[in-house]
Amino acid sequence: MHLAVALALVASFTSVSGELTSYDARVPAGARAEVVAGAVDGGTVVLLRTSGLLPNREYGAHAHVNPCGPAPADAGPHYQHVQGGATDPAFANPRNEIWLDFTTDEHGRGSAMTRVPWEFGERRAGSIVLHEEHTHTEPGQAGTAGARVGCLTVPF
Repeated sequence: MHLAVALALVASFTSVSGELTSYDARVPAGARAEVVAGAVDGGTVVLLRTSGLLPNREYGAHAHVNPCGPAPADAGPHYQHVQGGATDPAFANPRNEIWLDFTTDEHGRGSAMTRVPWEFGERRAGSIVLHEEHTHTEPGQAGTAGARVGCLTVPF
């Protein structure tokens, strides 16, 4: 979905665009991301658009609890609406977390959109973190997507 169309659907939204913090060569210097997020009909819609990444490559992407920092771990764990086990599929799933996996095109551009059936309350996510691979769903690995390779602070 084009971001302008998505914005028309979202009454109250957050929009952030900027250079990604790079932790790895899989997010080259100058790579950028744009995130639009907002409440829609009792849920939350999040759109991600990236550019300047490696071409024809799979990336995982998730909302994390803290803003980006100089180290990959600074963003903290995945944001979970109902907090629970980090790799327990009952909590680490695309209905309880914000997952935005994508594959870049031949020009290194990618995009993803998700809708979760809840809205942020007092507790909010602080960033979108890019991971080295698409997100796993099997027990014991649920929610994992390899190393953190890039980050964009997003004040959800």
